[in-house]
Amino acid sequence: MNSPQTGSRVIPTLVYRDAHVAIDWLCNAFGFERQAVYADADVVHHAQLTFGSGMVMLGSANKDGDWARWMIHPDETGGRATQGVCVVVPDVDAHYARAKAGGAEIVIDIADQDYGGRGYACRDLEGHLWWFGSYDPWAAPR
Repeated sequence: MNSPQTGSRVIPTLVYRDAHVAIDWLCNAFGFERQAVYADADVVHHAQLTFGSGMVMLGSANKDGDWARWMIHPDETGGRATQGVCVVVPDVDAHYARAKAGGAEIVIDIADQDYGGRGYACRDLEGHLWWFGSYDPWAAPR
């Protein structure tokens, strides 16, 4: 079964202290591509980064912004996350190597998973939690 092409889409959103640097880092270390970046000088009001048919949106951690004021940054929680982002990748071992080379902090090492697939968890340059793996719940038997 393929990913649904109609109906609702779920797009994670994140805030970064230095969103311009984070965009470059996410593209380099994780393989995202810029789709849109709306910024004034140092403040990124809204950015859309794609990975295959998936997307994340992000902006500057500006507590004066309508959306960002409701978000908390990992450095305000002692590094604990209130949510994470899961990305299905075609070659998890190659992605793992790329992320490590890009400076990602591996928090759960790469391994085969009991539920199927292979994956790992890491933190990005500002401490957000990410899971990358080969398990595709859209393709898994139900």
